[in-house]
Amino acid sequence: MADAPRLGAAGGVALDDAAFGAGFNGPLVHESVRAELNARRRGTASTKTRGLVRGGGAKPWRQKGTGRARAGSSRSPLWTGGGVVFGPSPRSYTFKVNRKARRAALRSALSVHAERGSIAVLDAAGFAEPSTKRAAEALVAWGQPLPTLVLLAEDEVGAAKSFRNLQRVTSLPADAAGVADIIGAASLVVSEAALALLTARAKGAGSAPEEAS
Repeated sequence: MADAPRLGAAGGVALDDAAFGAGFNGPLVHESVRAELNARRRGTASTKTRGLVRGGGAKPWRQKGTGRARAGSSRSPLWTGGGVVFGPSPRSYTFKVNRKARRAALRSALSVHAERGSIAVLDAAGFAEPSTKRAAEALVAWGQPLPTLVLLAEDEVGAAKSFRNLQRVTSLPADAAGVADIIGAASLVVSEAALALLTARAKGAGSAPEEAS
């Protein structure tokens, strides 16, 4: 069973083997990360075709006798101010990843941090009053590389405020963190409450919400 040190304190916390002891499944993690990043895309890029551009109803000149090429509309894609051919239109980029696959990818991402010792547990109660200085000192003393992802419970506001202004440190609620966030961080800090939520999500226990695909 792997252990995680306590950030800014002595001792360690045992990590659940079912959630933090899995082998790394690269293709599954890649699929989940791609699904999460695609789901975050707005998909609002839009262009107008020749049928949507204003004007161009009249034929610019007669068909024959001018010596110029035939033209039926001044809003042809060949003309300045004309429509766009094969341009983007509003769409959804999301695609489905099965629930079991998402859980397995989450276990893989968490296990990577557990294996290389880049996960620490934070006592969020010690940050009842926000202190960015204390948060920065704790990370420096830990000595792990940046960027760092800090996962907290929804009600741990003091700790969130303490870490959110640090450069290359991101603070997120544990329920909102996806595989892309976890695997993209060089080091991971979780509160005790967030650790319980992550373990439950990874094992599929309880009713903790999962990230949208």
